[in-house]
Amino acid sequence: MEFSYSLRTQEYLERIAAFMDSHIYPNESTFFAEVQQHRSQGNPWRPTRIVEELKARARDQGLWNLFLPDAALAPGLSNTEYAPLAEIMGRSPIASEVFNCSAPDTGNMEVLHRYGTEAQKARWLRPLLEGEIRSCFAMTEPEVASSDATNIESSIRREGAHYILSGRKWWSSGANDPRCKIIIFMGKTAPEAADPHRQQSMILVPMDTAGITVKRHLPVFGYDDAPHGHGEMLFDQVRVPAENLLLGEGRGFEIAQGRLGPGRIHHCMRLIGMAERALELMCRRTASRVTFGRPISEQSVTQERIAQSRILIEQARLLTLKTAWMMDTVGNKAARAAIAMIKVAAPQMACQVIDWAIQAHGGAGVCDDFPLAYAYAHARTLRIADGPDEVHRNQIARLEIKAQS
Repeated sequence: MEFSYSLRTQEYLERIAAFMDSHIYPNESTFFAEVQQHRSQGNPWRPTRIVEELKARARDQGLWNLFLPDAALAPGLSNTEYAPLAEIMGRSPIASEVFNCSAPDTGNMEVLHRYGTEAQKARWLRPLLEGEIRSCFAMTEPEVASSDATNIESSIRREGAHYILSGRKWWSSGANDPRCKIIIFMGKTAPEAADPHRQQSMILVPMDTAGITVKRHLPVFGYDDAPHGHGEMLFDQVRVPAENLLLGEGRGFEIAQGRLGPGRIHHCMRLIGMAERALELMCRRTASRVTFGRPISEQSVTQERIAQSRILIEQARLLTLKTAWMMDTVGNKAARAAIAMIKVAAPQMACQVIDWAIQAHGGAGVCDDFPLAYAYAHARTLRIADGPDEVHRNQIARLEIKAQS
């Protein structure tokens, strides 16, 4: 494995870092103030002016769709090349969307790019790549343990030239966003199939289809994540054309695995950037605050936490880069153990580093004067999202036992 970044990656790193310094960091407070204004007016689910302006600027500078490894539609970066760029984006809660590299759109675009028909791509992938619309992914359900996708109960029933969808979904990120125009819905077309991994299918559902109700938004540790948010949705006899099915009946689990592999590592990349920013804030805060006659940074417990944070971040970064390299060289399936390992390691690392940074800030760490409380809520959620730690550990153990047999 080559540890140095490619010349192309280094160039993008410089350009993105400069954009972050000039446009992202100075406008974070503007973004949150605008969302708060919308919230006070009774509708936080409105796109913000500042993010839309920054998106146009990023696109004009060619800092757009960097996640997609297709040179015909994007810069065509590999996972290894994209990893350090996603890390920088992860330092800010608004950066990924500004570069059109935010979840769940990235995963949905990858699904459409990999599995969609030409007609599906023309209708939905193109406007997503252009940043004209947003999307959501409806997989998780409130009534079952969705960490095991074979538990999913929502139905997709064929009726002539259409499929009829029924079920309840939640944690459908983006469902509250008025820009959300397309849903990728996962349900069962063959609930009685002998192979539990061939029961599910995925289908494209326009957001304005009759029978869809967004019942409520779901806050995360009290944060509504407006204007994007996470929704609980009801699908009541929703009728969509049969040509909206992705890949074919019984292929839903296969698509989910193809979608979640890159998505999981993208989250890990961003978490590393989030932890780096938390560590920087911890160092600055402890150097500027005095207790018992000396700066907090001179206290041995503080130095121990700073040192351990650096160790944890470096370990997570190296494992993430190795995983990205394996995905590029041997494929996602062969890299599945590494993907599972980094999905466990990165959120735990970020939670610990951010927690120490919060402690160093005292009361300021748990309010919105600093980005730490919001960052912790996000990092802690990612120990559950895209498969909980326990599922990934089980997979790692099974693969390890098999390798040692």
